[in-house]
Amino acid sequence: MKCFYNPPLIIKKFFSGFCWTTVNNRVLLTFDDGPIPETTPLILDELDRFNIKSLFFCIGNNIRKNPELAAEILRRGHLIGNHTFNHKRITCLGHDEFIKEVRSVNELLLKELNYKAEYFRPPHGRFSFTTGKNLKQEGLKNIMWSLLTFDYKNNLNIVKFAVREYLRADSIIVLHDSLKSKDIIIESISTIYEEAGRKGCQFGEPRECLK
Repeated sequence: MKCFYNPPLIIKKFFSGFCWTTVNNRVLLTFDDGPIPETTPLILDELDRFNIKSLFFCIGNNIRKNPELAAEILRRGHLIGNHTFNHKRITCLGHDEFIKEVRSVNELLLKELNYKAEYFRPPHGRFSFTTGKNLKQEGLKNIMWSLLTFDYKNNLNIVKFAVREYLRADSIIVLHDSLKSKDIIIESISTIYEEAGRKGCQFGEPRECLK
């Protein structure tokens, strides 16, 4: 059961060059797939309410469609990571197409926001033996997770179970900035904040968490 929420230790050891937990015993909230107008503003307001800084792994095509929302993420003190341009499974891509998917996001961020991405997360959590090497060449660090909340199933009870059972002081938590989780995203953030308080966990700044 645990491996559904927190990847197995053997995988983490085999791919030890990836980030699976924070390095400073602080909780890091991350959001995949945005930005979109239906959820990003809601998330940003809720993060402001709890004074939490997060890392948003954005899809390039969504940045292209909503540059003002991407800018607002940065204006509020959060970071943006690379989640490929079209959210394709990178294990299904050839080398050149993978590089194009990654590099086009970095180029868009520089052009539109004068922002240099430092972090990457593979869509659907899929990666290969060459992922780390390819990302290093692009100047990116691969950020995985230690707590998948399954918020995209749109069931708050699943999120509550995941957080209650598997939240730890060094957790990197995955939530989604997407229509799939729109109905429960605010309650999900609140649940995580409250459970962290009960467990004595503190939230960290992204760069400090990922040094």
